[in-house]
Amino acid sequence: MIPATMPIKLTTKTPASPLTKTDLLIIFGKKGRKIKLPKGVRIPANAIESFAGKEREVWITDALKGAAKRVLLLGLGKGRAISGELFRRTAAMAVKTAEQTGCRSASVWIDLSLGHRAAGFGQALAEGALMGSYRLSDFKSRAQPAALKRISVYGDRAFNAGVRRGEAIGAANILARRLQDTPANRMRPRDLVREARNLAGASARISILVHDEKAMARLKMGSLLSVSRGSAEPAYLIHLVYKPSKKARGKICLVGKGLTFDSGGISLKSSAKMHEMKYDMSGGAAVLGVFQALAALRPDIEVHGLVPTSENLPDGLANKPGDVVKACNGLIIEVLNTDAEGRLILADALAYAAKKIKPDAMIDLATLTGAVVVALGHELSGVMGNNRALLDELVASGEATGEQVWPLPILEYHKQDMQGSVGDLRNISSPETGAGSCTAGAFLSYFVDDIPWAHIDIAGSAWGAGDRDYQGGSVGTGVGVRLLVDYLENCQGG
Repeated sequence: MIPATMPIKLTTKTPASPLTKTDLLIIFGKKGRKIKLPKGVRIPANAIESFAGKEREVWITDALKGAAKRVLLLGLGKGRAISGELFRRTAAMAVKTAEQTGCRSASVWIDLSLGHRAAGFGQALAEGALMGSYRLSDFKSRAQPAALKRISVYGDRAFNAGVRRGEAIGAANILARRLQDTPANRMRPRDLVREARNLAGASARISILVHDEKAMARLKMGSLLSVSRGSAEPAYLIHLVYKPSKKARGKICLVGKGLTFDSGGISLKSSAKMHEMKYDMSGGAAVLGVFQALAALRPDIEVHGLVPTSENLPDGLANKPGDVVKACNGLIIEVLNTDAEGRLILADALAYAAKKIKPDAMIDLATLTGAVVVALGHELSGVMGNNRALLDELVASGEATGEQVWPLPILEYHKQDMQGSVGDLRNISSPETGAGSCTAGAFLSYFVDDIPWAHIDIAGSAWGAGDRDYQGGSVGTGVGVRLLVDYLENCQGG
């Protein structure tokens, strides 16, 4: 089983509490404001005088007296310019410094006037600290254990409440990243099912139904089932349900693409970077991460999570270019390119949601197109759909969490371009059309009926993003978890 949380233990105390012994005392400072140390702690005078509080400024010094062995000073810049994202990044910097210096314990002392933003900053600090500590060493034969084991946070009541919330969200992001980063032979469709069952087993508020290939055949999911034909691993449709303890204010369905490995099938990808196709299940990983957060935060909204999971490999039974498959809503799809398989599994999942769940809104996440990387790079996800209010809510959640989404259009022209010549639809657009992300969204729009729906293309943001201190580089980002948790807690439901 892949561990769902990091070994760091976060505890909260107030500034009135005496500072207990710690290897590293972490203090955040604003520009133009003199650092104030906890009672009994002394450091060299030149350290305080030299520290200006500039954004991302770092000073570390041995303590001369008190409960801390060392003191780390971190700058936040000017007070009004301080953002949650800066707090998140600076907290990750602090954790990495603690780890690099071999500290087993750290204490964060918050002696800043943060006003109404205190809870948000507390959440950002916990998210950054946990996410910044993430590393996958499960498959190293001589992995060194992490040095840092616990962090104590000394903040006011609002700040500490935010810390506890951020701890749940940070841990959920880490779960998604561990699922993403696990090699494809250890994260098969059956393994994703196991992880989903573990989530349901750990919470009385979450239930699970897993449709195997026989069940999906009864549901006439010919599109989803066609993708796994070339693999020895069977496909599944995972259906998680979170229900609040009181009356739900709405019902939302999340759908996450769960391709645990995508070779392209008969339309084989090039060998360069094919190993990165373990990340084709990043949408599904995000949905599982969201459900872990829901169990801890317990919002009063009903949430359904669908993860169609499969492998896409070539053999004599695999889809061939030009084959036709039938989705569960009756539409016939021409498979002109077997590497456009994500939309084939999402089609049946979305149609299932529209028919069986009938949510107030549904959102799918998928590493769907390389075109979105060309359009938006690795720092933004593309979002499109059929409901302006829903898109605006997701854009707002992206701004709030730092997981930004950028609206892209689905034109009537895009929908017409996805119509087939042999079947009803084709799974790729014509070369002269371009707009690969928009036409992929146009294809999916045929399976959502009239339900408010948004499609988030995370092919660029799921891995390979720039370094944000708490994530970035060649590993998974867990993108979508924090975005969707914020959306679910703020959306108006039905």
